Amino acid sequence: MEATHQPLLRLRDLSTDIALRRGTVHALDQVNLQVDQGETLGIVGESGSGKTMTVLSIMGLLPHGGSVVGGEILFDGRDLRGLEAQELRRVRGVEMGMVFQDPLTSLNPTMRIGAQVAEPLRVHQGIGKAEARDRAVEILRRVGMPRPDKIVDDYPHQLSGGMRQRVVIAMALIRSPRLLIADEPTTALDVTTQRQILELIDDLREEFKMAVILVTHDLGVIAGRADRVAVMYAGRVVETGTTAELFRSPRHRYTEALMRALPESAAADADGQGRLYSIPGLPPDLSRPLTGCRFAPRCRFATDECRTTDVALTPDGAGSGHEFACLHPVTEPVAITASSAAPRAASGAAEPLLTVRDLVKEYDAGGAGVRKVSGRVSAVAGVSFDVAPGETLGIVGESGCGKSTVGRLVAGLEPSTSGQIIVDGTDVATLGRAARHRMHRQVQLMFQDSYAAMNPRMRIDSILTEPLEIQRVGDAAARRARVSELLDQVGLPRRALERYPHEFSGGQLQRIGLARSLALRPRLIVADEPVSALDVSVQAQVLNLMRDLQRGLGLSYVFISHDLSVVDYMADRIGVMYLGKLVEAGPAHQVVRAPRHPYTQALLDAVPSPHPGHASNAGTAIRGELPSAVNPPTGCRFRTRCPLAQDICATEPPLEGGTHQVACHFPLRQEPPES
Repeated sequence: MEATHQPLLRLRDLSTDIALRRGTVHALDQVNLQVDQGETLGIVGESGSGKTMTVLSIMGLLPHGGSVVGGEILFDGRDLRGLEAQELRRVRGVEMGMVFQDPLTSLNPTMRIGAQVAEPLRVHQGIGKAEARDRAVEILRRVGMPRPDKIVDDYPHQLSGGMRQRVVIAMALIRSPRLLIADEPTTALDVTTQRQILELIDDLREEFKMAVILVTHDLGVIAGRADRVAVMYAGRVVETGTTAELFRSPRHRYTEALMRALPESAAADADGQGRLYSIPGLPPDLSRPLTGCRFAPRCRFATDECRTTDVALTPDGAGSGHEFACLHPVTEPVAITASSAAPRAASGAAEPLLTVRDLVKEYDAGGAGVRKVSGRVSAVAGVSFDVAPGETLGIVGESGCGKSTVGRLVAGLEPSTSGQIIVDGTDVATLGRAARHRMHRQVQLMFQDSYAAMNPRMRIDSILTEPLEIQRVGDAAARRARVSELLDQVGLPRRALERYPHEFSGGQLQRIGLARSLALRPRLIVADEPVSALDVSVQAQVLNLMRDLQRGLGLSYVFISHDLSVVDYMADRIGVMYLGKLVEAGPAHQVVRAPRHPYTQALLDAVPSPHPGHASNAGTAIRGELPSAVNPPTGCRFRTRCPLAQDICATEPPLEGGTHQVACHFPLRQEPPES
C-alpha cells in the first residue's frame, strides 16, 4: 500500500469572516488548497476575490474583526488553528515568512535596516546584537542587495522601492522558513525591478528548498513563476490546476474573462480600433447571502441553473488535477497574442498641440533645511518631443528615469530649469503666474493614486466642482450641469456625488480622477501611471474609457507607464527614457516589435508574458541599479549596464533615425513590422 502524500500546507474548507459595524463579511467560504514542499502555488483574481485574506488567515494576521470560523489550516500535519498564541508566533516567525505588498509600510521608519532584518533572530533565537548584524549583512548579500554592510545602517526612506522589497524578503528569509508567502510583491514596481525580485524568489526557493505562495493579479507573473495556479472569485476557489494546463485550456468562465481582459488579448473591432474585453458589473457583496455561481451576474453564458445551483470544484476528467466550478465551461482555447490594436493615425494637423524642446530639470541634492547641498540631481536632461492633436504619446522607463518629472513639468506643477514647453503655440515657461494658471485649462494631470490626490474630507461633488470654481467657469447652475455631464462621461451614477473618496473602489476612483481632469475641457491630459495599481479587469475598463473619451472629445494624452503592454495598446508613439534621457522614440508598433536601443529590448524582455514557458519568462534580465542622477555616466547613460557598450559610448550619442529615433552607437538591426 502506497504512503499517503502529505503536502507541506493544506487548507480544508477554510472559512473566514470579518465582523463590521453594519454586518459580517464572509471573506472566505470553504477554500481548499494545498502546497507541496519546494512548489510555487500562484493565487490569482480580482481585488476582493479573497487572495490576501487567504494568506492572512494562514499567517494568523487577520485585520480587526477578522476570524477563521471554519475549516483547517494544516501545516506539516498540524492544525494551526489549535495552537496556543506563543506556539503560533514561533511557527509564524521561524517556519513561515511573508512578504507584504507595500514594503515601505511593512518597515519601521524609525529603525535602521539592519536592526529590522535581524529582529527575528533576536526575538526567536536570542542571539547577540553583533552576531545578528553580521547575519543581517549576509542575508542582504544573498538577496542581491548592493553594499549590504552600508545598507544595514540606513533607514527605509533612503532606499529605492526595489531595494526596500529586497529588505522585506531578507526579513522573511533570515530564519530559513519552509514556506514563503509573497502577497503582490511586485505591484507598482517597474518591469526590470519586478523581474529581479521574481528571479530572486525563484533562486531562493531553490536554495532554501522552500515552498512559495505567490499572490498577484498579474497573469504574466503567474504564468512564468508558478507550478500550479488557483483562481479565486468572491471568496472561493473557482479553478485550479497546473500552470501549463490552466493557461493552455482555462475552463471557468471567470478565468477566461481575466485572460480576455489582458492588453495582449485586444481584438481589432470593425473600425480597426482594438478594445479590451471588460468584465461587466462588480464582484458581489460578501456581507449578503449568495446562491448559485457567484460569477453568474457578470457572466455572459449564465443560465437560470447557474443562478440557483451551488457548483463544487469538479475534475476535468483527464486526471491532471485540473478542477473547475462551472456549469458551462470553456471548450475552446483562449487566444492571447500581441496586441492587435491597429496603429492609429494622428490628426495630421500642421502644428503639434504640445512641443517640448531641450527640456532640463535639475534639483539640489541634500539641500533641505540647514543641510549642505551636495550636488545637482539631473532628473531630465535635454528631452524633446511633439504631441499632435488627438494623439497619444507613451513614455516608458524604469523608476527614476525621469518620466513622471517630465509629466509634472508639462502639466505645469513644477518649473523647468531650461528648455521649452510650447502648448498650442505658447511657450509656458515665458508666461507670468496668472497666465500659467489659465494654461491649466489646456493641460491637466491624471494621477497614479487618485485617492491620495483627493481631499478625503471633501465629497465628490466638491472635488469635481473645485477646478471650475478656481478657474471661475460659469455660475453655480452651469457648474452643477457640468459635473453631471462629467459623471455621465466616465460612467458613474449621480448618487456618487454625495459620497467621499474612501467609499469607492480603485477603479471608481480612477474614473473620478479622470472626470476631474476633464472638468475644464482640456485638450491635453498627462496620465501618470493611471492603471499601474489596478487589477486586469478594472484596468481594461479604465483604458477603454480613456480611448472612448479620446475619440469623442479629440483629447491628446501623454501616457506615462512602466507597463509596455499597456502603452502598446494605448499609444500612437512611444518614447523610452533612461536616467533623464530619451533613448528611443517612434511609432508604437515599431518600438515594441522592432526595438533599436538595447535598453528598450531589455525592458521588453523583462515584461512577464501570460504564456508559460514564453521567452520573456526566461533568460537574462537587465542587471544592477540605476546609476546616481547626481553623477550620471558620461556619454550614453545606459553604457554601465549595456552588454554592447564600447569606449565610444562614453561620448554623447545623437538621437537620430527619422520617424524611429535611437540614441545608440550600436543600434539593434531589426526589420520594422509591416504597417
